[in-house]
Amino acid sequence: MTDFLNYDFMRNALLAGILSSIACGIIGTLVVINRLSSLSGGIAHTAYGGLGLSVFFKLPLLLGAMIFSLMSTFIMGYISSEKKERSDTLIGVIWAMGMAFGIIMIDLSKGYYADILSFLFGSILAVSNNSIIFLLIIDILCVLTITLFYKEIIAFSYDEEFAQICGIRVKLLYYFLLVLITFCIIGLIRIVGLILVIALFTIPPSIAELFTNKIKNIIIYSTILGIFFTIFGLIVSYYLNLTAGATIILILGISYFCSFCGKKIICKK
Repeated sequence: MTDFLNYDFMRNALLAGILSSIACGIIGTLVVINRLSSLSGGIAHTAYGGLGLSVFFKLPLLLGAMIFSLMSTFIMGYISSEKKERSDTLIGVIWAMGMAFGIIMIDLSKGYYADILSFLFGSILAVSNNSIIFLLIIDILCVLTITLFYKEIIAFSYDEEFAQICGIRVKLLYYFLLVLITFCIIGLIRIVGLILVIALFTIPPSIAELFTNKIKNIIIYSTILGIFFTIFGLIVSYYLNLTAGATIILILGISYFCSFCGKKIICKK
Protein backbone atom coordinates (compact mmCIF):
# COMPACT_ATOMS: atom_id res chain seq x y z
CA MET A 1 0.00 0.00 0.00
CA THR A 2 2.93 2.36 0.65
CA ASP A 3 4.96 1.30 -2.37
CA PHE A 4 4.51 4.79 -3.87
CA LEU A 5 6.94 6.06 -1.21
CA ASN A 6 9.70 4.18 -3.00
CA TYR A 7 9.74 6.87 -5.68
CA ASP A 8 11.50 10.20 -5.17
CA PHE A 9 8.92 12.10 -7.22
CA MET A 10 6.07 10.86 -5.02
CA ARG A 11 7.91 11.73 -1.81
CA ASN A 12 8.63 15.21 -3.17
CA ALA A 13 5.01 15.57 -4.31
CA LEU A 14 3.71 14.61 -0.86
CA LEU A 15 6.08 17.06 0.84
CA ALA A 16 5.13 19.79 -1.65
CA GLY A 17 1.45 19.09 -0.98
CA ILE A 18 1.96 19.41 2.78
CA LEU A 19 3.94 22.66 2.48
CA SER A 20 1.46 24.10 -0.03
CA SER A 21 -1.43 23.23 2.29
CA ILE A 22 0.19 25.13 5.17
CA ALA A 23 0.55 28.32 3.10
CA CYS A 24 -2.92 27.93 1.60
CA GLY A 25 -4.43 27.14 5.00
CA ILE A 26 -3.21 30.47 6.37
CA ILE A 27 -3.69 32.71 3.33
CA GLY A 28 -6.80 30.85 2.20
CA THR A 29 -8.46 31.52 5.55
CA LEU A 30 -7.83 35.25 5.13
CA VAL A 31 -9.21 35.02 1.59
CA VAL A 32 -12.42 33.28 2.69
CA ILE A 33 -12.98 35.34 5.87
CA ASN A 34 -12.52 38.62 4.00
CA ARG A 35 -14.55 37.44 0.99
CA LEU A 36 -11.62 37.81 -1.40
CA SER A 37 -12.15 34.58 -3.35
CA SER A 38 -13.16 36.37 -6.55
CA LEU A 39 -10.26 38.78 -6.21
CA SER A 40 -7.81 35.92 -5.60
CA GLY A 41 -9.12 34.11 -8.66
CA GLY A 42 -8.58 37.29 -10.66
CA ILE A 43 -5.00 37.60 -9.40
CA ALA A 44 -4.26 33.98 -10.26
CA HIS A 45 -5.63 34.15 -13.77
CA THR A 46 -4.19 37.55 -14.67
CA ALA A 47 -0.81 36.01 -13.85
CA TYR A 48 -1.21 34.25 -17.19
CA GLY A 49 -0.95 37.65 -18.85
CA GLY A 50 2.44 38.10 -17.18
CA LEU A 51 3.53 34.69 -18.42
CA GLY A 52 2.60 35.70 -21.95
CA LEU A 53 4.61 38.91 -21.63
CA SER A 54 7.59 36.96 -20.33
CA VAL A 55 7.45 34.59 -23.29
CA PHE A 56 7.14 37.46 -25.76
CA PHE A 57 10.04 39.49 -24.33
CA LYS A 58 12.14 36.42 -23.38
CA LEU A 59 12.04 37.25 -19.65
CA PRO A 60 12.08 34.79 -16.72
CA LEU A 61 8.52 33.45 -16.56
CA LEU A 62 7.88 34.06 -12.87
CA LEU A 63 9.34 37.58 -13.02
CA GLY A 64 6.86 38.66 -15.69
CA ALA A 65 4.01 36.92 -13.86
CA MET A 66 4.93 38.68 -10.61
CA ILE A 67 5.12 42.18 -12.14
CA PHE A 68 1.91 41.79 -14.14
CA SER A 69 0.04 40.23 -11.20
CA LEU A 70 1.09 42.96 -8.77
CA MET A 71 -0.13 45.63 -11.18
CA SER A 72 -3.43 43.78 -11.62
CA THR A 73 -3.67 43.23 -7.86
CA PHE A 74 -3.56 46.93 -7.06
CA ILE A 75 -6.08 47.74 -9.80
CA MET A 76 -8.51 45.01 -8.68
CA GLY A 77 -7.88 45.83 -5.01
CA TYR A 78 -8.87 49.45 -5.64
CA ILE A 79 -11.96 48.39 -7.57
CA SER A 80 -12.96 45.93 -4.84
CA SER A 81 -12.64 48.49 -2.04
CA GLU A 82 -13.94 51.60 -3.82
CA LYS A 83 -16.45 50.25 -6.35
CA LYS A 84 -18.14 47.53 -4.32
CA GLU A 85 -21.41 47.56 -6.25
CA ARG A 86 -19.66 46.68 -9.53
CA SER A 87 -16.54 44.96 -8.26
CA ASP A 88 -17.41 41.38 -9.26
CA THR A 89 -18.19 42.41 -12.83
CA LEU A 90 -15.08 44.56 -13.22
CA ILE A 91 -12.81 41.94 -11.66
CA GLY A 92 -14.32 39.34 -14.00
CA VAL A 93 -13.53 41.55 -17.00
CA ILE A 94 -9.90 42.07 -15.86
CA TRP A 95 -9.62 38.34 -15.11
CA ALA A 96 -10.74 37.42 -18.65
CA MET A 97 -8.63 40.13 -20.31
CA GLY A 98 -5.51 39.03 -18.41
CA MET A 99 -5.89 35.45 -19.60
CA ALA A 100 -6.66 36.52 -23.16
CA PHE A 101 -3.72 38.94 -23.22
CA GLY A 102 -1.35 36.19 -22.12
CA ILE A 103 -2.61 33.80 -24.79
CA ILE A 104 -2.28 36.47 -27.51
CA MET A 105 1.29 37.27 -26.42
CA ILE A 106 2.17 33.57 -26.62
CA ASP A 107 0.56 33.36 -30.07
CA LEU A 108 2.70 36.28 -31.24
CA SER A 109 5.88 34.67 -29.91
CA LYS A 110 8.07 32.40 -31.98
CA GLY A 111 8.32 28.76 -31.00
CA TYR A 112 6.17 26.34 -29.02
CA TYR A 113 5.84 26.77 -25.27
CA ALA A 114 4.32 23.61 -23.85
CA ASP A 115 5.83 24.52 -20.46
CA ILE A 116 3.22 27.27 -20.10
CA LEU A 117 0.50 24.64 -19.60
CA SER A 118 2.18 23.57 -16.36
CA PHE A 119 1.18 26.91 -14.86
CA LEU A 120 -2.48 26.11 -15.43
CA PHE A 121 -2.53 22.58 -14.06
CA GLY A 122 0.76 22.45 -12.16
CA SER A 123 3.40 19.77 -12.10
CA ILE A 124 3.28 18.58 -8.51
CA LEU A 125 4.77 15.22 -9.54
CA ALA A 126 7.83 17.00 -10.93
CA VAL A 127 8.69 19.10 -7.88
CA SER A 128 12.41 19.73 -7.42
CA ASN A 129 14.34 20.11 -4.18
CA ASN A 130 14.70 23.84 -4.90
CA SER A 131 10.93 24.13 -5.16
CA ILE A 132 10.58 22.41 -1.78
CA ILE A 133 12.94 24.98 -0.24
CA PHE A 134 10.97 27.80 -1.90
CA LEU A 135 7.71 26.43 -0.49
CA LEU A 136 9.28 26.31 2.95
CA ILE A 137 10.23 30.00 2.65
CA ILE A 138 6.64 30.87 1.67
CA ASP A 139 5.35 28.95 4.70
CA ILE A 140 7.71 30.82 7.02
CA LEU A 141 6.55 34.14 5.55
CA CYS A 142 2.88 33.21 6.03
CA VAL A 143 3.43 32.01 9.63
CA LEU A 144 5.35 35.17 10.51
CA THR A 145 2.61 37.36 9.04
CA ILE A 146 -0.24 35.71 10.92
CA THR A 147 1.82 35.66 14.13
CA LEU A 148 2.94 39.29 14.04
CA PHE A 149 -0.32 40.81 12.80
CA TYR A 150 -2.90 38.39 14.22
CA LYS A 151 -4.84 40.96 16.29
CA GLU A 152 -4.84 43.50 13.48
CA ILE A 153 -6.01 40.90 10.97
CA ILE A 154 -8.86 39.78 13.25
CA ALA A 155 -10.02 43.37 13.78
CA PHE A 156 -9.80 44.13 10.07
CA SER A 157 -11.56 40.90 9.04
CA TYR A 158 -14.59 41.27 11.29
CA ASP A 159 -15.08 45.04 11.64
CA GLU A 160 -13.18 47.55 9.51
CA GLU A 161 -14.67 50.57 11.28
CA PHE A 162 -13.65 49.23 14.69
CA ALA A 163 -10.17 48.52 13.32
CA GLN A 164 -9.87 52.12 12.15
CA ILE A 165 -11.01 53.43 15.53
CA CYS A 166 -8.29 51.28 17.15
CA GLY A 167 -5.71 53.04 15.01
CA ILE A 168 -5.13 50.24 12.53
CA ARG A 169 -4.25 51.46 9.06
CA VAL A 170 -6.94 49.45 7.33
CA LYS A 171 -6.08 50.39 3.74
CA LEU A 172 -2.42 49.56 4.25
CA LEU A 173 -3.27 46.20 5.83
CA TYR A 174 -5.73 45.47 3.02
CA TYR A 175 -3.15 46.01 0.29
CA PHE A 176 -0.51 44.17 2.30
CA LEU A 177 -2.79 41.11 2.41
CA LEU A 178 -3.36 41.38 -1.34
CA VAL A 179 0.38 41.52 -2.01
CA LEU A 180 0.89 38.50 0.26
CA ILE A 181 -1.84 36.62 -1.61
CA THR A 182 -0.11 37.52 -4.89
CA PHE A 183 3.28 36.29 -3.68
CA CYS A 184 1.75 33.00 -2.54
CA ILE A 185 -0.09 32.49 -5.82
CA ILE A 186 2.99 33.19 -7.94
CA GLY A 187 5.12 31.01 -5.68
CA LEU A 188 2.73 28.08 -5.93
CA ILE A 189 1.44 28.14 -9.50
CA ARG A 190 4.50 26.47 -11.00
CA ILE A 191 4.12 23.61 -8.53
CA VAL A 192 0.37 23.10 -8.12
CA GLY A 193 -1.04 25.26 -10.95
CA LEU A 194 -3.47 28.19 -11.02
CA ILE A 195 -6.54 25.99 -10.67
CA LEU A 196 -5.30 23.95 -7.70
CA VAL A 197 -4.03 27.09 -5.92
CA ILE A 198 -7.53 28.59 -5.95
CA ALA A 199 -9.03 25.27 -4.85
CA LEU A 200 -6.62 25.02 -1.89
CA PHE A 201 -7.20 28.70 -1.08
CA THR A 202 -10.97 28.42 -0.89
CA ILE A 203 -12.26 24.89 -0.31
CA PRO A 204 -10.50 23.74 2.91
CA PRO A 205 -11.18 27.09 4.70
CA SER A 206 -14.78 27.00 3.46
CA ILE A 207 -15.24 23.52 4.93
CA ALA A 208 -13.63 24.63 8.21
CA GLU A 209 -15.83 27.74 8.32
CA LEU A 210 -18.92 25.51 8.29
CA PHE A 211 -18.01 24.26 11.77
CA THR A 212 -16.19 27.16 13.46
CA ASN A 213 -16.04 30.95 13.19
CA LYS A 214 -12.74 31.54 14.96
CA ILE A 215 -9.92 32.51 12.61
CA LYS A 216 -7.33 30.54 14.55
CA ASN A 217 -9.42 27.37 14.36
CA ILE A 218 -10.21 27.89 10.68
CA ILE A 219 -6.50 28.21 9.91
CA ILE A 220 -5.68 25.02 11.83
CA TYR A 221 -8.59 22.99 10.45
CA SER A 222 -8.14 24.14 6.85
CA THR A 223 -4.41 23.37 6.98
CA ILE A 224 -5.11 19.86 8.28
CA LEU A 225 -7.87 19.35 5.69
CA GLY A 226 -5.62 20.61 2.89
CA ILE A 227 -2.84 18.23 3.91
CA PHE A 228 -5.23 15.29 4.20
CA PHE A 229 -7.00 15.85 0.88
CA THR A 230 -3.77 16.59 -0.98
CA ILE A 231 -2.13 13.38 0.26
CA PHE A 232 -5.31 11.38 -0.35
CA GLY A 233 -5.65 12.83 -3.85
CA LEU A 234 -2.03 12.02 -4.70
CA ILE A 235 -2.46 8.43 -3.52
CA VAL A 236 -5.70 7.99 -5.48
CA SER A 237 -4.14 9.50 -8.61
CA TYR A 238 -1.12 7.20 -8.27
CA TYR A 239 -3.08 3.97 -8.00
CA LEU A 240 -5.75 4.90 -10.57
CA ASN A 241 -3.25 6.52 -12.96
CA LEU A 242 -5.07 9.87 -12.97
CA THR A 243 -3.88 13.47 -13.23
CA ALA A 244 -2.81 14.46 -9.71
CA GLY A 245 -4.00 18.08 -9.65
CA ALA A 246 -7.42 17.31 -11.13
CA THR A 247 -7.90 14.40 -8.71
CA ILE A 248 -7.12 16.59 -5.69
CA ILE A 249 -9.50 19.32 -6.87
CA LEU A 250 -12.33 16.83 -7.51
CA ILE A 251 -11.90 15.29 -4.05
CA LEU A 252 -11.85 18.76 -2.46
CA GLY A 253 -15.04 19.76 -4.28
CA ILE A 254 -16.89 16.57 -3.37
CA SER A 255 -15.79 16.92 0.25
CA TYR A 256 -17.09 20.49 0.42
CA PHE A 257 -20.53 19.58 -0.90
CA CYS A 258 -20.72 16.55 1.40
CA SER A 259 -19.77 18.73 4.38
CA PHE A 260 -22.28 21.42 3.39
CA CYS A 261 -25.14 18.94 2.93
CA GLY A 262 -24.13 17.05 6.09
CA LYS A 263 -24.30 20.20 8.18
CA LYS A 264 -27.72 21.07 6.74
CA ILE A 265 -29.04 17.63 7.62
CA ILE A 266 -27.61 17.77 11.15
CA CYS A 267 -28.97 21.28 11.75
CA LYS A 268 -32.46 20.23 10.66
CA LYS A 269 -32.43 17.45 13.23
